[in-house]
Amino acid sequence: MHETAIVGGLMRILEQKAARNGVAHISSVLLKVGRLRAVEPQQLSACFEMFAEGTVADGAELVIDVIGVRGRCRACATEFDVPHYRFECPACAGSDIEVIQGQELYIESFEASAGAVVRDT
Repeated sequence: MHETAIVGGLMRILEQKAARNGVAHISSVLLKVGRLRAVEPQQLSACFEMFAEGTVADGAELVIDVIGVRGRCRACATEFDVPHYRFECPACAGSDIEVIQGQELYIESFEASAGAVVRDT
């Protein structure tokens, strides 16, 4: 279960950013996760709850925004949503596809208990 490794890294980043911004407690975290990361949102949430206990993010809500897969055909430059992981261009049927969306894994922002929103910069 690689969700534990992901959440461990996520917690380190949150604690560093909270300290750098003078945030004593985080109330919510917005996480962007691409479908190609093969992450189970429920497992990620459960791990987050466990790892957050006793930290600056204790009791924080984890909001996971799952991002779909998009590709660009290298032959004809058509951009398209990739349904069911079928990497074939709908315009020319080419299979030389560049993934342009769906591999994301980052903290978009987090909200401090005082209401301030901290965006990842």
